[in-house]
Amino acid sequence: MIYSMCRNFADTELAPNAAKWDKEHSYPSSAVSQLGNLGLMGISFSSTYGGADLDYLAYAIAMEEVSRGCASTGVIMSVQNSLYGGPVDKFGTNEQKEKYLTPFAEGKSIGCFGLSEPGNGSDAGAASTTAVKSGSSYILNGTKAWITNAHDASAAIVFATTDKSMKHKGISAFIVDTDTPGFSLGEKEDKLGIRASSTGNLIMEDVEVPAENLLGEEGMGFKIAMMTLDAGRIGIAGQALGIATASIDCAVKYALDRQAFGSPISKLQSIQNK
Repeated sequence: MIYSMCRNFADTELAPNAAKWDKEHSYPSSAVSQLGNLGLMGISFSSTYGGADLDYLAYAIAMEEVSRGCASTGVIMSVQNSLYGGPVDKFGTNEQKEKYLTPFAEGKSIGCFGLSEPGNGSDAGAASTTAVKSGSSYILNGTKAWITNAHDASAAIVFATTDKSMKHKGISAFIVDTDTPGFSLGEKEDKLGIRASSTGNLIMEDVEVPAENLLGEEGMGFKIAMMTLDAGRIGIAGQALGIATASIDCAVKYALDRQAFGSPISKLQSIQNK
């Protein structure tokens, strides 16, 4: 059922618009909203928080078909389900899930995952972003780099050092509203593809985050990051397979339509061997 639903959606809503969205760097807001209505922006999350209560197999199938139709929409959906939504679903309080999972699973908002930094890639243990406790809040300072969905997200999972002496065990995770004073964005990256999904830097200058937005406990950030990335690889694999399938479909169509030497090039032995 999920296969046929996603395949139909990809063929009718995504594929006809994918090239235009990519060329214009245009966020596919209508498609994201429809994915939310179909339950695909929170596939494995509890229905209590707007999810579909499905398993990772369903997630992989959905990712493949959506990415086949539009690679950009696929990566937006992947981050929503795994990198952003995953840690909130697994480690968030009921209050955090109600605020930071439900509207996201419904496709009304999207989130992003702030781990990589200009100097350390995905090395969470080397995070230079800091979070200093101040009364009932934490003050965050630092920059996160190459963040998918950066320019369209309303909330971000941000990893910051709360105790440098503890090294990777001193990393904590926070849910940060992107409209918080002191939170800004770097330039939108001009990529070779998947351009309808924005990529950019998250810049935090004395960003005050309420203590209730700490995800899990202090020092759990590295664990949260690693568990999240593990699950996120399923989405990446689904995206890759979907893009590859679309590429093959495109190549086959071209070989059938392109005429040379009096017949379609699909009749040529060298093409048939491929």
